[in-house]
Amino acid sequence: MDQPLLTVRDLRVTLSTARGPAEAVRGLDFSLDRGETLGIVGESGCGKSLTALALMGLLPDNGHAGGSVLFRNEDILRFDERQMCDLRGNRLAMIFQEPMTSLNPLHRIGNQIAEPLQQHLKLSRRQAWERAAELLDRVGIPNPRARLESYPHQLSGGQRQRVMIAIALACDPDILIADEPTTALDVTIQGQILDLIRKLVDDSGMALILISHDLGVIAETVDRVLVMYAGRAVETGPVHEVFAGLRHPYARGLFAAMPRLAPGLAYPRPRLPTIPGIVPDLLDLGTACAFAPRCVLAEPRCRGEFPPLVAVGPRHGAECWRTDMTEERP
Repeated sequence: MDQPLLTVRDLRVTLSTARGPAEAVRGLDFSLDRGETLGIVGESGCGKSLTALALMGLLPDNGHAGGSVLFRNEDILRFDERQMCDLRGNRLAMIFQEPMTSLNPLHRIGNQIAEPLQQHLKLSRRQAWERAAELLDRVGIPNPRARLESYPHQLSGGQRQRVMIAIALACDPDILIADEPTTALDVTIQGQILDLIRKLVDDSGMALILISHDLGVIAETVDRVLVMYAGRAVETGPVHEVFAGLRHPYARGLFAAMPRLAPGLAYPRPRLPTIPGIVPDLLDLGTACAFAPRCVLAEPRCRGEFPPLVAVGPRHGAECWRTDMTEERP
């Protein structure tokens, strides 16, 4: 049997703070095969983006990653910066949350797309610009040759995001990481960008890690889902199996908070359920279930022992003592 393209084992991201070390990602495990799509969901601050930055070797100066990240059977957490530069933008690529702050405002779009082509594929400037025009056309930007001369501020938000996708796809990577790729875009443009990503992934056979807080987007885009809370994967499995039988109270709370049309009405129900409490302080997570203080189903052992990963299906698991709960989902 072929080895997974990416295998993440016991990934930990520790941030040095004025109050001491804070564990932002705590023992994350998952794997990714060629052509497979994985969604990572959770509230802000649960460790989604730091996970992506750890995979790319782009953690902030106060961040340190531990564990192992095997890409093609090589642990890239042990790579030096030169080795990561050879990998980053070439075999691993990332679409960042906000293209206006990710694109260089002082350089033309053409130069920014051509840079990885010249660095990794050793194309000449002319060849790189030709390829850049093809990439802009591929991601749906009209009049691509003229747009190569534009600066980021001359493009709309949707066009800037398409440029970010073009840069990420320039070297035909094996894995594409998309971190909230539709942030700050209107609904119509969001749909276009997600459709584009799905089509490009299907056409190229690359693997995709999609990070989002939108469960609807995850349900429509990926094969598997990983629900994160306080740096842990609290529930994971095939997306339709997980959404049809959510077992972790946190995952159930996220699902219940999704706006839905009320029966017979043309607008969402006026009051949505909320998850009580707040996300815990990373410096005070302890060794028990981090969700226990917010969980209506918590019992004494939830506050004293770390829950095991319980298999609730062939590929569906949840870290919870209460996976046998039978009450209806809200």
